[in-house]
Amino acid sequence: MPAVATKFSPLVIACLGATWFIWGTMFLAIKWALVSFPPFYQMGTQFLAAGAVLAIVARVRGAAWPDRRQWGGGAVLGCLLLGAGYGFTALAETSVSSGLVVAFTAIVPTLIAIMEWLYGVRPAPRQLVGIAIGLVGIVMMTQGQGFAASLPGLLAIAAACVGWVLGSVWAVRGLPGGARLQIAAGFMGHASQMLTGGVMLIAASWLLGEAPAWPPQPVALASWAYVSFAGSLISYTAYMLLLERTSAAIAVSYTYVNPVVALVLGVTLGGETVSGFEWLAVGIVLVAVVLLMWRWQEVPIQDA
Repeated sequence: MPAVATKFSPLVIACLGATWFIWGTMFLAIKWALVSFPPFYQMGTQFLAAGAVLAIVARVRGAAWPDRRQWGGGAVLGCLLLGAGYGFTALAETSVSSGLVVAFTAIVPTLIAIMEWLYGVRPAPRQLVGIAIGLVGIVMMTQGQGFAASLPGLLAIAAACVGWVLGSVWAVRGLPGGARLQIAAGFMGHASQMLTGGVMLIAASWLLGEAPAWPPQPVALASWAYVSFAGSLISYTAYMLLLERTSAAIAVSYTYVNPVVALVLGVTLGGETVSGFEWLAVGIVLVAVVLLMWRWQEVPIQDA
């Protein structure tokens, strides 16, 4: 067990910044890319491209290819975090505004707190209050004009959150029963998740009969490139580093900032509409996230 640190290392701070702010901008970019690239096709091609780049970088630095068990572990996380997490998020954005989609993902800390309870990590009374408040806010959000008008969008983002939570907790705590996922170390491990997750997303795209618009619109192509580089290569790698060096609770702290960034960008740049009732629901959810994340100083931190 690593010693408790009183401050974050520079690497952890940089990773937090990437997941807080870059991920906050990613959701509107996904929305813009959907004009030419369908959801599963978009996410699959982005992760195949980002995974290939990361694998090449890892090989140049001397990393070995993952063995069969490590490919298997990478595939499990790739399926949950990327296939479900990213794929269903993009699918939700076909019918729900990007700001409301990312606001709904603020339920992730609540779900993680509940799931970690099964591993013997009991929430403090403050976290229990946060769980209750967060669930109230999420229920309010589903009654707003955005999600109420799109049941498929609501189900898609709910599936994305569940997949993300399972992958995040299993990456840190292991599978139910105590078995640990075997993941290649460093960048090669992250690349294996991107490559296997990308293949799964492309397979889903093919089964659904998705077809990109060709030639793609310039804004859609630029958004695709931005999400591939900033959202997939940088931010996802940063998230996995946080899971390796801190805890699931700290890694999902992006839910503090992402909803604010995404909602502001969606309203100002994306022309999206968010009602006063939905803003109130988002505020309640963010209060719950603050209560859930209050245990930062109590979490063992591994220095870089």
